[in-house]
Amino acid sequence: MLNFEIEDATKLLSIARSMSNYEPPFKIIGTYRLIDNGEAPEATVQVEAKNRIIHEASNGRGPVDALAKVLKKSLTPLFPELARVKLVDYRANILDSKRGTSTEVDVTIIFNDGDRVWKVNAFSENINEASFRCLLDGFEYAVLINDKK
Repeated sequence: MLNFEIEDATKLLSIARSMSNYEPPFKIIGTYRLIDNGEAPEATVQVEAKNRIIHEASNGRGPVDALAKVLKKSLTPLFPELARVKLVDYRANILDSKRGTSTEVDVTIIFNDGDRVWKVNAFSENINEASFRCLLDGFEYAVLINDKK
């Protein structure tokens, strides 16, 4: 049976962010925009890194796919190592079904770059927001582990 060590990127990023000298490799200006007509969702984002601002848009098969594609499209020119990063698993768990549509959702995404495997998770009452935060953390972690190499 195959066995992979899955790094807990959420935990490691939380520790790094608690340090006074931590500087994130990129920042999102404002927030994402998502238009989901049920057929061809479109996401837009503005990213600031390395003294540049990049504004991109992308479509996807679903809202999370559109968010993943727009982030990767905007970040890869600045961080070419992200071209190797793949999302290999996505899970969303409803935390309290008794609250109906206002319940929090716990989203977990597993990534790999061909060498390492890591997971991130985020909570929100908005599944797209939780997914976006996971995607941001997953790509941020990928940049940081590449910098360590």
